[in-house]
Amino acid sequence: MSSGFPIAVSVLTGFLGAGKTTLLNRLLRDPALADTAVIINEFGEVAIDHLLVEQASDGIIQLSDGCLCCTVRGELVDTLADLVDRLQTGRIARLARVVIETTGLADPAPVLQSIMAHPAMVQAFRLDGVITLVDAVNGDATLDAHVEAVKQVAVADRIVLTKADLATDRRDVEALRARLRQINPGVELLDAGDRSTDAAALLDCGLYNPAAKSADVRRWLGEEASHDHHHHGDHGDHDHGDHDRDHRHDSRVRSYSLVHDGPVPFSAIEMFLDLLRSAHGERLLRMKGVIELLEDPSRPLVVHGVQKFLHPPARLPSWPDGQRGTRLVLITLDMPEDYVRRLFAAFTNRPSIDTPDRAALENNPLAIAGR
Repeated sequence: MSSGFPIAVSVLTGFLGAGKTTLLNRLLRDPALADTAVIINEFGEVAIDHLLVEQASDGIIQLSDGCLCCTVRGELVDTLADLVDRLQTGRIARLARVVIETTGLADPAPVLQSIMAHPAMVQAFRLDGVITLVDAVNGDATLDAHVEAVKQVAVADRIVLTKADLATDRRDVEALRARLRQINPGVELLDAGDRSTDAAALLDCGLYNPAAKSADVRRWLGEEASHDHHHHGDHGDHDHGDHDRDHRHDSRVRSYSLVHDGPVPFSAIEMFLDLLRSAHGERLLRMKGVIELLEDPSRPLVVHGVQKFLHPPARLPSWPDGQRGTRLVLITLDMPEDYVRRLFAAFTNRPSIDTPDRAALENNPLAIAGR
């Protein structure tokens, strides 16, 4: 791979009618998206306003400002692999970013897995972030009716509220904002009608800040990283009347952090993640973490996962914000939080009644990592 790899990938998702097409066209007019490939499902579903000046080949269309548009014909991995091949053979001069627009009914997890779980893709691409659009007029009803919409909100790094100007009651919009923040406490919530909601605000929401050329751990982990607010996903402490009880999907999603002060052996973290993913991997929507390793506490280990799939862990050259320790942020669906916390406590050797310690877990012949 050349120095241009890994290429940043942004996933644009949102339920049917949320306004993905409108936002896509705005982004494509932004000079910041030059040398960007946009992967959409079918051109018939997305009306690209740009002048299509050249059809490079089947499924690849060159736009007038240097962007590329691809349709997903078959597997997403095939489309991404084709882009890599075109870049390496010189048929594409430069590729700085890929934006993937998902279908309105799609669970975004398989798209993220396509990048994280494929050995060639993790070398060529890195997940920059997930951008989820929510319709201010119909968003509440959509979240009530479709758990997929709740999952789209839960895994987002950026949420864009669309059509707020069409809402008849501002109180409904504010209630929706509050609901979105309860589902995903660490997310940055933006308004599509705000002029500042441009490519700069939506993209580059991964670990690395290209402008500062450094890792921004605190921003990447979200506000959850600073405080152990594990009650964010629990609506049982609040009384919002009958209306809140209709939000039956919301309580299934929980966002909480696991914090440990001091270094942890790599073997302990590795087995904790293996056991967590093998026991409840499908319920782990997303995970981000920064870990202080006993073997080398001066260089943090960064982990990032979607369900059972873990992106190859990366090491930072140093602690960017000076705050050491281990901080894991989990977004889960129907996962027993008590199990996760007890398992994490065992591997970080926090004594707990009726819970095995790390030695018991690691020496248990039945506890085979990854099985």
